[in-house]
Amino acid sequence: NELMGCPATQEQLVEWSGELGSDITFFLSRGSAYCTGRGEIMTPVEPLPAGTKLYIVKPDIGLSTPQVFGALDYNALSTKDPEELLKRFLENGVDAGGHDAYVNDLEQPAFDCLPELKALKEELVNVEGFQHVMMSGSGTSIFCIGEPKDKEAFMKEFDEREGINVFPTEFINREEGVWFES
Repeated sequence: NELMGCPATQEQLVEWSGELGSDITFFLSRGSAYCTGRGEIMTPVEPLPAGTKLYIVKPDIGLSTPQVFGALDYNALSTKDPEELLKRFLENGVDAGGHDAYVNDLEQPAFDCLPELKALKEELVNVEGFQHVMMSGSGTSIFCIGEPKDKEAFMKEFDEREGINVFPTEFINREEGVWFES
């Protein structure tokens, strides 16, 4: 759209993105969004602060989404009000007023399918400097908000481990009407 002189509006891009695939709509946000459905229904929110450190730990092994949903115990779904959780994130930033604001109903079934993923998360929770650690979606990536106190030791222990990749990154956002820039 940018290369063609922006013939489509932002609203059109958001509408079409849901047809391309789950979560695509998020990439049209300003950096933070409240997404529901499969991820295709986006409610824009004020972006979380740029520069917040984040480590993505990705095992080489994968899980199929249907397998994870097959292991989901629907009686164990979170009863937390998503709108209340969103309010906490908007008021408190990534801290969100506590660990209980981070909810992923697919985490436990993914761990049931792949117990070594649970073991990896437990290791990451114990890394000094990470404020929150949670699996992303149906897996197998695990995101860690914060920065390890000893980055060199962390990278040596995890990134050099066979079958695991670590991607240090940070939150970015953009101004309304402007595309992301480096």
